[in-house]
Parts: sequence; C-alpha cells; structure tokens
Amino acid sequence: MTQLLHVDSSVLGPHSVSRQVSAAIVARLRQLTPDLEVTYRDVAAEPLLHLSGAHVATMRGGAAADPAIEADITSGQAVLEEFLRADTVVIGAPMYNFSIPSQLKAWIDRIAVAGKTFKYGPNGPEGLAGDKRVIIAISRGGRYGADTPMAAFEHLETYLRGVFSFIGVKDLTFIAADGVQIGPEQREQALATALHTAGDLAA
Repeated sequence: MTQLLHVDSSVLGPHSVSRQVSAAIVARLRQLTPDLEVTYRDVAAEPLLHLSGAHVATMRGGAAADPAIEADITSGQAVLEEFLRADTVVIGAPMYNFSIPSQLKAWIDRIAVAGKTFKYGPNGPEGLAGDKRVIIAISRGGRYGADTPMAAFEHLETYLRGVFSFIGVKDLTFIAADGVQIGPEQREQALATALHTAGDLAA
C-alpha cells in the first residue's frame, strides 16, 4: 500500500489558500492511486513545542524536568516515523513574514534528524530521504519572483527547497498561489491556477 503524509500549517482554517491547494493535491493523488493510505497532520491545530535546551538534555538521556517536554519528544518521534514511512509527502505552506510558519519549522526540526534523514560523511552531509516524492502547496500574499522588487524577501520556497534537498529529496514539486493579498480578483485567479495545476498532477 502506498503511504502519503499530508501536513497543513496555515492558521487560517477553511479560509486558507494553502490548505485548499494541498487538499486538491491529495484528492488528485487519491484519484491516481486507489490503494493510497493517507496520514494527516495539522501542525497549526496540534502544534509541536519549539525545541529547547530541555528537549536536547532529555533526548541525550537526562531526566525530563517537565512532563510536557517528555510528551512532546514522544510526539516528535511519531512525526519522524510518519515522515520516514511516507512514499509521498504533501505540505501546505503559507508565507508568514517572508518565511514559513513557526509551527511548520517545529515540524521540520523533528524530521531533519542526523542518522535518520541525513548523515555526515567524509565528503560532507548526505541526504537519506531520496526515495520520497514531496509536493508543497505554497501561498504568498505578494509577488516574490526573481524579476520582482521583493525577490530578496522570498524565504519560503527557498528555505523549503534547501531543507528537502539537504535531506536528499530529488522529486520536489512546488505549486504556488501568488499575490493572494493583492485583491479579491487576484486571490481567486491565483487559487484557480494552483488548483488547476494540482488537478493535472501525474502519478
């Protein structure tokens, strides 16, 4: 059975563009893969704690001073196992203040783990997650293309591309809805274009 992990990170619930597009991606992949088994994780609704010194100390064998930290480490292990098990990963990622939501960063901190998704060797870091397909639905309020004045502020796609490339993912696709805060007409056009792209995905 093919395993798909679907992760959403927008705090806007049903009003979120990235959630609508990520859902369309999953619907398309369900259509193409009848035996698809989907695991869903909403890191905005059920956020992980941000890494702290207490996390590191506990993970290195120290006594957990706070039961919440110990529970969060257990949740983090479940997150890693979900990612490792998945053949395909679909992520909804809006741009917040030029980068990813902090909730998504906390999730990434649980999957970018030495010895699990990458390792260091004599020639430097080597990604271990190269067998996965990752599709990311991104939404941005403005326009951040290379030919725009705001290009230098684009740390959403560039960051995610860097992270997943670092852990070895080569089959990496971005579906973007840009300019969704420019106005209602632009929002609808951007969403329609992204949904159309999602509907044309190949298996």
